[in-house]
Amino acid sequence: MLIEFSVTNFRSFRERQTLSMVAGRLSEHAETHSFDSGLVGFDRLLAATVLYGPNASGKTNLMRALQTMQQAVVNSAMLNLASKDWRIPFKLDATSQAAPTAFEITFVQTGVRYGYGFEVDDERVVLEWLIEYVNPRGRTLFERTYDQKKKDYNWQFSTFLKGQRTVWKEATRPNALFLSVAVQLNSRQLAPIFQWFSTKLSVIVGPTSLNASLTPRLLERPSGKAKLLSLLQEADFNISDVQVVRHQVAPGAVVMPGAMAVEQGPEGWWALRVTFSHSKLDGGEPVALDYSEESHGTQVLFQAAGAWLKVLEEGEVILFDELETSLHPLLIRYLVEQFHSTSTNPRHAQLIFSTHNTSLLDMDLFRRDQIWFVERGRKSASRLYPLTQFKPRQGEALERGYLRGRYGALPVIDGFAV
Repeated sequence: MLIEFSVTNFRSFRERQTLSMVAGRLSEHAETHSFDSGLVGFDRLLAATVLYGPNASGKTNLMRALQTMQQAVVNSAMLNLASKDWRIPFKLDATSQAAPTAFEITFVQTGVRYGYGFEVDDERVVLEWLIEYVNPRGRTLFERTYDQKKKDYNWQFSTFLKGQRTVWKEATRPNALFLSVAVQLNSRQLAPIFQWFSTKLSVIVGPTSLNASLTPRLLERPSGKAKLLSLLQEADFNISDVQVVRHQVAPGAVVMPGAMAVEQGPEGWWALRVTFSHSKLDGGEPVALDYSEESHGTQVLFQAAGAWLKVLEEGEVILFDELETSLHPLLIRYLVEQFHSTSTNPRHAQLIFSTHNTSLLDMDLFRRDQIWFVERGRKSASRLYPLTQFKPRQGEALERGYLRGRYGALPVIDGFAV
């Protein structure tokens, strides 16, 4: 579960900006759109959040920031974090270019709250820390700070951090993360933090897509097929069944018409042929249509369905940039509602997505604290802020208010906000 994410001096974000998934003290949709974090003395968390803002406002950069932090944790044992190809500070002033880039996150893994962060400049990681909240105050398991005068690190370790701390410290390069190195060298205590980044967090930005190979696997179990059909019928209510047949093929062979994909298994290469059964208007035998004969929207939804359902089933956190490029607005509403339902989201998965579709600005779909905006300020730096900053009344026409400029974050054309 994600609680909060902050970024400083990364791409269009100059000053520290924070996205919070902590639910406010609002009465609407309290039991569905938010959930109990399971932490003693801690507030409820939001199941979904939506980001609005004009093109080039920074919505994508916010997604990239968390994706960059994820990649740093997962790969930094081998990755040079001080590389200019990896670190991209705010470039419109000299001070920011020389200042460190900072990432900080608070999340829940295996019932424990953690706070983790690091700062990196063009030469090294200058600060890294991990806090474990076994009580409200928390305890710092480790912290490394680069001392510019000594040209070396100051290290602090808690007695609660078990294992070969000296070995891990000596193996950590200046341009790598201690967390990643320690896990690579078999720290069992730090492994859950690493696993949250590697298995519980998905960030979909740009041309990358959700794992389409997960969908055919749903059909291998009855419960999975039922969930898949329910999702597909939101796109096309006339679909009554779906089948996947695997045919073994030679590597590089021309795939048959109607095949969705080719995958490699332990016994060679297989082409997956997908067919959809459609009910006939006269009530006769259903008609089978190949995957290639379905609409683009149905194809996209089918490819992504397995990944979406996996997120819900396993309680993952997914960030998706410009979700409307993949799904119709009504399907987006349906998907958001899956995250808001205790029956379809029993493990408290979370969805964060950006969109330009203002029809989703609806208090029947979102609580007021689930809506955030991103805009560029006078110095061209991105600013992230919640709708609740404007204290909208319950029942306010949010779409009309946004399009009239009440909340900002609108594109400007020829001097006029539109």
